[in-house]
Amino acid sequence: MGWVGSLSKPHIYMWGFDGKGRLPLIAGVCNIPHLDTLMSSTAATMPPGADAPALPDTIRAAFAPVGDLEAAQAYTRGLAHSHYENFSVVTFLLPKRLRQDFCNIYAFCRIADDLGDEVGDPKLASEYLGKFREQLDDCYRGRASTAVFVALASTIGKYDIPSRPFHDLIDAFEQDQRVNRYADFEQLVDYCRRSADPVGRLVLYLCGYRDEERQRLSDKICTGLQLANFWQDVRRDLVERDRIYIPADSMAKFGVSEQMIAARLQNLKFEDLKFEDLKSEDLKSEKLAESLRFDEKFRALMKFEVKRATRFFDEGAALLPLLPPSVRRQISLFEQGGRAILRAIEKQNYDTLSLRPRLSKWQKGRLIFKALGGAILQKIRGDDLQRGPG
Repeated sequence: MGWVGSLSKPHIYMWGFDGKGRLPLIAGVCNIPHLDTLMSSTAATMPPGADAPALPDTIRAAFAPVGDLEAAQAYTRGLAHSHYENFSVVTFLLPKRLRQDFCNIYAFCRIADDLGDEVGDPKLASEYLGKFREQLDDCYRGRASTAVFVALASTIGKYDIPSRPFHDLIDAFEQDQRVNRYADFEQLVDYCRRSADPVGRLVLYLCGYRDEERQRLSDKICTGLQLANFWQDVRRDLVERDRIYIPADSMAKFGVSEQMIAARLQNLKFEDLKFEDLKSEDLKSEKLAESLRFDEKFRALMKFEVKRATRFFDEGAALLPLLPPSVRRQISLFEQGGRAILRAIEKQNYDTLSLRPRLSKWQKGRLIFKALGGAILQKIRGDDLQRGPG
């Protein structure tokens, strides 16, 4: 779905938020301040038909009222630090003045993403997302009552953030309930325009930027992150959610069909077959040849899509010099994280069906130390005195 998390669940990546785009998959939220209090008041506010005990805590918390801003912000901070796959949403590289606001925006993205992905029923998920949209509208009318929107209202007011990016994100998650295949790359990029690009624009608002050029470059990076996550999660998206984000025209171009992918995922490759299944040398040769042909076609397809994603990062890289150094470090970290995912796909010869590419602790540490080294050099040169409007 979007790219929040860092960059991994599809799908929300908030400048690397593990965003599926995606946001990290969860079965619940642990050690989040005020969560028990929120849960105790959720039942009366859940939409009709909700089976609260079977739902992740983020979903139940989405409809729980909160007493004050302090409790709401404690919840969003806890949620932002509760789970991440590639990088934490908020690191020491981010200026302190922005950390709470990052947490507030992440909480919105994370909960909306979970409403779209973790309910398990498209109809019910659509109902939840509709209720969540109503809460967003109430927030802009000054009637926020739940933790995420009480916290978010303070950020919206401080930076004069329009409602459009938030509505676009909900639109994308609602689309996930209706659409699970894409005919061409243009359709996929249009989905990214709503599932990923709004997150980058929200970050720009926090930095004080509202100009079209920075937003355009930000969109490139966000779409690149979303695409990297799609190619990382080909297997998981199909097996767990019956979604294929690889454009159908690309698959046809390289001779790959949905049926071929499904068969591959059912372990119909030669080395996984049991000996008793091989009735003759002819069958053995046929099975082997079929497996090898598919693997080469799929690798060629993934290589093509990885190159397309890389071009988005290349085009968006011009954004970084246009940001203040204190924010640039965090954004660069997530942009580099997205590129690292693409390199991980390349390293395993573009086979994202047998093994999900991911960054090792060493790789993540290397990226963080690289960003930290840049921060130290900037301090020495006094670059942090050249602050932008954020």
